[in-house]
Amino acid sequence: MESYDKLKTVISSLDEDIAKAKGGNKAAGTRVRQAMQEVKNLAQDIRKQILDLRKDD
Repeated sequence: MESYDKLKTVISSLDEDIAKAKGGNKAAGTRVRQAMQEVKNLAQDIRKQILDLRKDD
């Protein structure tokens, strides 16, 4: 599932920015928030795909 692979990539790329945001870096915090919005959208896409798979059965 392409969306799931992309979700894993986005999450794994956040480690450094989360550490920077904890240290007070505001730009890193902004990047984390943007990535979290992308995670939300990808998760919703995955939910829809799973429902479609269930309907096909």
